[in-house]
Amino acid sequence: MKNHHLRALLKVAEEGSIRGAARALHLSQSALTRALRELEADLGSELLIRSYRGVEFTPSGKVLLKRARLAFSTLDKARDEIRWLRGGSGLQVTVAVTTAIATTSLPAVLREFEREQPDASLSLEEGMMSTVLPGLMEGRIDFAIAVAEADQLPHEITFEPLTELLSEPMAREGHALLGATDWSQMAEARWVLNLAVGSSAQRLIDWLEAQDISISQRVVKCDSPIMMVELMRRTDLIGFGPRFFVDDPLSGRGLACFDTLATFPAYTIGLLKLRGVPLHPGAERLATLFRRHISSLNLSRRPSSQ
Repeated sequence: MKNHHLRALLKVAEEGSIRGAARALHLSQSALTRALRELEADLGSELLIRSYRGVEFTPSGKVLLKRARLAFSTLDKARDEIRWLRGGSGLQVTVAVTTAIATTSLPAVLREFEREQPDASLSLEEGMMSTVLPGLMEGRIDFAIAVAEADQLPHEITFEPLTELLSEPMAREGHALLGATDWSQMAEARWVLNLAVGSSAQRLIDWLEAQDISISQRVVKCDSPIMMVELMRRTDLIGFGPRFFVDDPLSGRGLACFDTLATFPAYTIGLLKLRGVPLHPGAERLATLFRRHISSLNLSRRPSSQ
């Protein structure tokens, strides 16, 4: 198994076809096909299924693809560590951040990190578990600050709890159901929710169904936070998200929470990273800043006036 074999495999996955991969690598299709066949012969297993629709990866191919991505990402992190030793120029850090932290701690973290590392390149992604887990497993993300349950994570991922987060249903000011005192009164409402695997909204539905309250048939599914907020402001759709979002005078304009309902169990926000793979110094410094700023937050309670 040689370096050019793995690069060929990765490029096929990236381009979706052998023809596209050969073009991107400036190789003939026959040369690329030969490299892939050599790789399959070395492993004794078929990695790709070729058809008129392109290529698909076999189970063996998917395993190798995941590990190859991680291997090359680890080498990239070694380069980042060397850049850090040289003063930070060219340093790259990629982190996924949940919306709750993006609107509270992130601005201060960014200011401090940019002051310390003005030449570093920082990439931010949405901290949804559906993208966080593959991103961490493939080495594309250095670490994530996200909502998670430690006992539901794969063994390869470590979880460091940082704070608790209260999420609640929210709607436009003046909504007819804002005075509801029991969750059963919410069963006939129309909702707008992100139902991605591991999302807070999916946990809400599971929690309600455990109490024989079903809302899953009355949900407009939406994966855009901005679109959900605007639909809550401008229609009778009810959303679900961090309590502080409504209490904040900027983000919460025109929105209200259901203060007479019993509170939903708080979530845990924590730092997720790949087990056994140390963060390079730049990513570790950014993680330290997140830990410090998040430790001062109180996101798990309703305001005392409620």
